[in-house]
Amino acid sequence: MIVDVVNPNTTGSMTALVAEGARAAAGPGTTVRAVTSRSGPASIESHYDEALAVPGLLEAVLEGSATGADAHVVACFGDPGLDACREVARGPVVGIAEAAMHAAVLVGRSFSVVTTLGRTAGRARELAVRYGFGEHCAGVHACEIPVLELETDPLARATIAASCAKALDDDGSDVVVLGCAGMTDLAASLSAELGVPVVDGVAAAVGMAQALVLAGLSTSRRGEYARPPAKAYAGDLQRFALR
Repeated sequence: MIVDVVNPNTTGSMTALVAEGARAAAGPGTTVRAVTSRSGPASIESHYDEALAVPGLLEAVLEGSATGADAHVVACFGDPGLDACREVARGPVVGIAEAAMHAAVLVGRSFSVVTTLGRTAGRARELAVRYGFGEHCAGVHACEIPVLELETDPLARATIAASCAKALDDDGSDVVVLGCAGMTDLAASLSAELGVPVVDGVAAAVGMAQALVLAGLSTSRRGEYARPPAKAYAGDLQRFALR
């Protein structure tokens, strides 16, 4: 089985970090291919960033499907372009926010999301409601560390740990969901430190992608996830025209 884990931003060092987490979660017989988008923002921290990340993400998913990927993981907590990816991918596509929230409600009654910047909190809340977990999401908390500084700030882990502890106290929740793919390497140590499940969306998404493939399940082609109708695209998007 081949699972493509696509980083929708263009920062290769973040892809390498995500790849480690994804491969640690993969089962025997699963090959993880970590892919960095070739176009888009260096990090995704706004609606503008998210919109401009989608073309590169779709390109990676289309290429992965053509080269044997059985499933795809979208490795950004905003789950950008997830519906569009499901329309065109050969196999199932799992977003890390959706997977993390599913996992969280299997191991606790409620969860708190700890994310990077406060400006992204609204997106996390919106996704919780969309995915049916609005009543389970007890709160969304920002540690105010920019995505790319997760790798370079020597105080990042301590700041995130403090935010997780405060979230548990403030919300009375049972589980912490890490709200950024760049936090994938922190889940195990934070769980041991805090004494509660800490869910990394990358690991959760890889596990769910594998399970779907093994169960013989993929995206329904009836209705809105049917392949998009062929049509012309103008300007820089000409190459995205489907045949």
